[in-house]
Amino acid sequence: MLQVTNLKRSFKSGDTTVTAVNDISFTVPNGQFASIVGRSGSGKSTLLSLLGALDKPTSGSISVDGKDITKLHDHALIAYRCEKIGFIFQGYNLVPNLTAVENVMLPMEFAGLAKAQRLERALSLLKQVGFSDDQMDRKPGKLSGGQQQRVAIARALANKPKLILADEPTGNLDSTTGKMIFDLLHDLARSENTTIIAVTHDLEIAGKTDTTFRLDDGKLAKGSQKGKA
Repeated sequence: MLQVTNLKRSFKSGDTTVTAVNDISFTVPNGQFASIVGRSGSGKSTLLSLLGALDKPTSGSISVDGKDITKLHDHALIAYRCEKIGFIFQGYNLVPNLTAVENVMLPMEFAGLAKAQRLERALSLLKQVGFSDDQMDRKPGKLSGGQQQRVAIARALANKPKLILADEPTGNLDSTTGKMIFDLLHDLARSENTTIIAVTHDLEIAGKTDTTFRLDDGKLAKGSQKGKA
């Protein structure tokens, strides 16, 4: 379970103190798909960075399966990001000179898995997201936007993370492909029992997630956490 308690992140901008995330508390059970919506500048990206241990809060706690990641030292944070977190970016962030299967294998290499294990899991994950054998050997430049995002999803799942964080995962996709990507994330949350949190501007898609959080000037809007029936 992800549990966020009284989370706050402030920083200086000239002579002004800006509070990008302001006393936020919420929980997301394992295997749930949650979305974060809000206007530009509402604190969505800052919150995602805090959850992914890419930034440290001014105060408050972030607990993943009972471990408060805000108290981890640098080496432990690196291990946490490698082993427990999967990131999906709007721009895909695939390595252009690597094939689809090599991109998925890469985080497992950093985690120290043997090559045979990396290859076996990468092939399995790419099949899971709908790739054919010939597509697995293509480099990103030979793949469509939807195909690149599916590779990015498979890569995010490579080390069996407890939490996947997606920053506008459908932002560069047409509506049909975007819906397919969100449906895929739903299925993976269930099958892998992985908690997924996605920042999105697409209110129609956000409304179909298990839980939606709405941020307004760094705070959770009243009644923003509503699970689906």
